[in-house]
Amino acid sequence: MTTNIPPTEAKTLPEHPHTGHGQPTGGGKPKKRGFIWAIFLVIVLGVGGYAVYNAGKPQSTGAQKTAKSATSRTAFGPQPVVVAEAKRASVPVYLNGLGNVTAFYSVLVKSRVDGQLMSVNFKEGDFVQKDQVLIEIDPRPYQVQLALAEGTLARDQALLDNARLDLERYRNLMAQDAIPKQQLDTQTALVAQYQGSIKQDTANVDSAKLQLTYSKVVAPISGRVGLRLVDPGNIVHANDANGMVLITQLDPISVLFTIPEDSLPQVVEKIRSGMKLPVEAFSRDNSRKIASGVVQTLDNQIDSTTGTSKLKAVFDNKDDKLFPNQFVNIRLLANTLTDQLVVPAVAVQTGQQGTFVYVVDADSKVHIRPVQIRQQSEETADIASGIQDGDQVVVDGTDRLSDGLTVRVRKPGELEQINADLAKGGGKRSGKGGKNAKSGGTEGGAAEQKGAGGAGSGGAASSGGASSGGASSGGEGAAGKQAGGEAKGEGRAGGHRKGGGKTQ
Repeated sequence: MTTNIPPTEAKTLPEHPHTGHGQPTGGGKPKKRGFIWAIFLVIVLGVGGYAVYNAGKPQSTGAQKTAKSATSRTAFGPQPVVVAEAKRASVPVYLNGLGNVTAFYSVLVKSRVDGQLMSVNFKEGDFVQKDQVLIEIDPRPYQVQLALAEGTLARDQALLDNARLDLERYRNLMAQDAIPKQQLDTQTALVAQYQGSIKQDTANVDSAKLQLTYSKVVAPISGRVGLRLVDPGNIVHANDANGMVLITQLDPISVLFTIPEDSLPQVVEKIRSGMKLPVEAFSRDNSRKIASGVVQTLDNQIDSTTGTSKLKAVFDNKDDKLFPNQFVNIRLLANTLTDQLVVPAVAVQTGQQGTFVYVVDADSKVHIRPVQIRQQSEETADIASGIQDGDQVVVDGTDRLSDGLTVRVRKPGELEQINADLAKGGGKRSGKGGKNAKSGGTEGGAAEQKGAGGAGSGGAASSGGASSGGASSGGEGAAGKQAGGEAKGEGRAGGHRKGGGKTQ
């Protein structure tokens, strides 16, 4: 059966695109994208090649840098140095030792009677005077004992007086031969007996008074009290081992320290001659001097385990800088050597050949002189041999010297003038650097505007961004480089958005 289809319902067949040469085709978009990727690939290859080129360069070693630095410093003339003259002077001989501060007097106050502690009349840490009342113990039991002793004494005194009267009567009757002699002798013995009782009663009274006195505990020495060991209300006893409070005398104060046994003879000789050897006490790290004193005495034996002898020094301690059991470093002035050749301690150097100094001759040339050091302090060094009186030794600028090198001796105040000039030059350079930074910021802003201008067209923005980035890498400023990169990215994004619009 044949079905007639209306012409209006027939489907329209798709038309084939015209492939003539004069009509535009959709192949332009892939070509533009390929061109952008080609430019990007060239940039990546250029950056990679530059990195490989820098990595292949030989790096300067530390010694080469030091040599360049030294060459640049000495390229304008001889090496500048500071010298000092070796001269004669008196050199003190010190003996160092470890010391421990001890109180000049230390008393642990105890009760001498039994009873209840009623009151404490001091504050912990106070300075107390000798015979000052510190603690009061209940005195009532001892007051009663005193009253009993006084009553017994009064009774025995009355008996003695009556016995003496009877003895006088018996003597008169004996003269009249009215009584036997035995009765007179008995009365005489009775009087002597009462006299003995009176002495005993008097002693009992004195003992009761003494016990009553002990009920008030006084300070046996002047000094500083520590923390109290017993509180009011407690019962104390005369045989308590802990005591009630500790008193230490802090001014003057003593320090016990040790010195080697080999150094003892020279110290003993000075002490026997009546000299007061001065000593100085320093802090634990020897950074601060605390006090000055004198040696008082020394021990009568040497410690065989350590090979040292113990000495005692006394210090004034009005400012309370020294405390008992404090650790200090002691420096004892044992002797003073006169007419010794000394140089500043900073002039002495140490190397493989031992101790030496740099000496500058009349021709301004440096020579290495090995020296023997007798003793050295923080400021000076006593030279036993190696140099002569009047030699010029280098005290500053020794780190770049060698034997035979020509040097230039700095004049007094020259270094200070150089530092002042450098400070002024640094200020000027800082101002110039600020101007350069400002210029770099301006150029970076211009590059950023240039990159942002390419956001409307993909290809132009990309080219402008790359150009701005290359200019900033040549030294125009980090801000320009960053802005160029951002503009390049915006240009690419704009290009993609533009191509996307064509597709739609």
